Amino acid sequence: MPTLELKHVSYAYEKGKAVLQNVSIGLENGKMYAILGPSGSGKTTLLSLLGGLDMPTQGSVLFDGEDIAVRGLEHHRRNHISLIFQSYNLIDYMTPAENVQLIARREAAPILERLGLGQDEMRRNVLKLSGGQQQRVAIARALASDAPIILADEPTGNLDAETAGEITAVLKESAHAFGKCVVVVTHDREVAKQADMVLEIKRGHLKEREL
Repeated sequence: MPTLELKHVSYAYEKGKAVLQNVSIGLENGKMYAILGPSGSGKTTLLSLLGGLDMPTQGSVLFDGEDIAVRGLEHHRRNHISLIFQSYNLIDYMTPAENVQLIARREAAPILERLGLGQDEMRRNVLKLSGGQQQRVAIARALASDAPIILADEPTGNLDAETAGEITAVLKESAHAFGKCVVVVTHDREVAKQADMVLEIKRGHLKEREL
């Protein structure tokens, strides 16, 4: 059974503009998925529905076979989802270690070290880190969570090609080594090539795509 599933999901703005139309997809643990599509196609909307940040106009979002609306969207966000944003969304007056420990009580250092941060960098204010280092902290925070699903919205959009490749490798490892279900919205074909499955939104419909 898929960990996360969309069943006949449609979404429209208040003025009636359809963004997603009758989308059905099952997403599994241990795999990385990439979602492609032009700006305004509904990629971020789809991620918001998967993460319980919004509700579909029609259809349902299921976690382990249960509609997430049954226990409530807050329960889904708190227990099942880790979000990674292009803007990092770190607590800017804290250190990397403090940011990670907000999410989990486990020791932050091993996770941050695995992602390439040294002891000195862990003790700095996050605003004194580079963009690539800040994104590593955001990913470490997601990995520290017990949530089985990582949703990443353009996580490499502000990074140079080398750092983007390193971050993509970490996300892929999160799926394959840690058994997470990783869903990445991206414009970057190089990121998409690393995914186990590439999905594309066109005219409100979601289809698998070969690269």
